Amino acid sequence: ILRKNGKVALVGKDLERPNGITLSPEEKTLYVANSHGPRPIWMSYELKENGMAKKGEIFFDSTQYRKKHPDRQGGNDGMKVDVEGNIWATGPGGVLVFSPEGRHLGTVLTGERTANCAFGDDGSTLYMTADMYLMRIKTSTKGNGF
Repeated sequence: ILRKNGKVALVGKDLERPNGITLSPEEKTLYVANSHGPRPIWMSYELKENGMAKKGEIFFDSTQYRKKHPDRQGGNDGMKVDVEGNIWATGPGGVLVFSPEGRHLGTVLTGERTANCAFGDDGSTLYMTADMYLMRIKTSTKGNGF
């Protein structure tokens, strides 16, 4: 966090390889992907008024998901939030979609190691980068901010 005095404050040190990051629509919850192979998790942090994070909680642990789907390559990486607060997170096999409570709602299978995603056009198109590809799909929701 960048403080008003210009100094940077450490939000947390409980992740080995923090990577993707996004905020809930109301900006009260911070989501962070941990790309560390042995501990592939997504964390959620409730934010205090001053922007500092309270103790983080494991939002979704993809260890079992990886065991169930060993053919789905890729690690936890970039993510975005839609207007309903669902998290669209790149991970094994494509983009995993989670409810704000951390329930896995489904996966956009790309067949590639998917690195990042962004909502564009009118907000209902999801763009995804994967290896040497740029892909897009139309969704039934809109990205937060549209």
